[in-house]
Amino acid sequence: MSEEIVFSVHNLNLYYGDKKALNDISLDIYKNKVTAFIGPSGCGKSTFLRCFNRMNDLIEHCKVEGEILYKDKNILEVNPIFLRTRVGMVFQQPNPFPMSIYNNVVYGLKCQGLRNKKELMEICIDSLEKSALLNEVKDRLKDNALALSGGQQQRLCIARCIALSPEVILMDEPTSALDPIATSKIEELIRELKKDYTIIIVTHNMQQATRISDYTAFFMLGDLVEYAPTEEFFSHPKDKRSDDYISGKFS
Repeated sequence: MSEEIVFSVHNLNLYYGDKKALNDISLDIYKNKVTAFIGPSGCGKSTFLRCFNRMNDLIEHCKVEGEILYKDKNILEVNPIFLRTRVGMVFQQPNPFPMSIYNNVVYGLKCQGLRNKKELMEICIDSLEKSALLNEVKDRLKDNALALSGGQQQRLCIARCIALSPEVILMDEPTSALDPIATSKIEELIRELKKDYTIIIVTHNMQQATRISDYTAFFMLGDLVEYAPTEEFFSHPKDKRSDDYISGKFS
């Protein structure tokens, strides 16, 4: 049985002014899988990630060509605000709002006009549970979110993302600011979340990609060098540049 495609990218090119940052990228992203983007710094992996929710629109002089199909529609031609309710994002640094844990989780829902307190609380509890944070904060929902540890703050940001019921969660190096124990918790959470969500993650950590991803895309200087199931990519890379990167000949 073939896997369901969530995003289908065709001949994507991206420019910052006159500088070309992504070169003719084509790949498919599969439903309920974790896809990892890896490669050396400045290779275009975070830039490509931001294409999936049009965050690059916010960058002056950024131009995108090609198409990214989501439910047979080119997302480069749809309302980006609607798109971002379906495609959530978790950033490198935890970025909770300076308000209560509860208000952090339901912030997006309130912005959308939901006012029913019972419904808001139900979604808050469900989102915290799905982000493996509920047991740690259930008696502290009124406390300021900035009092949480870094790892807890990142899981809160994941809960805030989940509350809006996205289909896809983008994660841009979500553990790079965390200690090994907090990193392990986030990785465990990602493996659990893929039952309900499609996840695309940028990581500079190859070991992390092998632990949590189903597919790996290797980028270099704006090119997609190789894209394959993770086990296959790391055990039998087809491109010499992939092999050199995996074996540590350059980073």
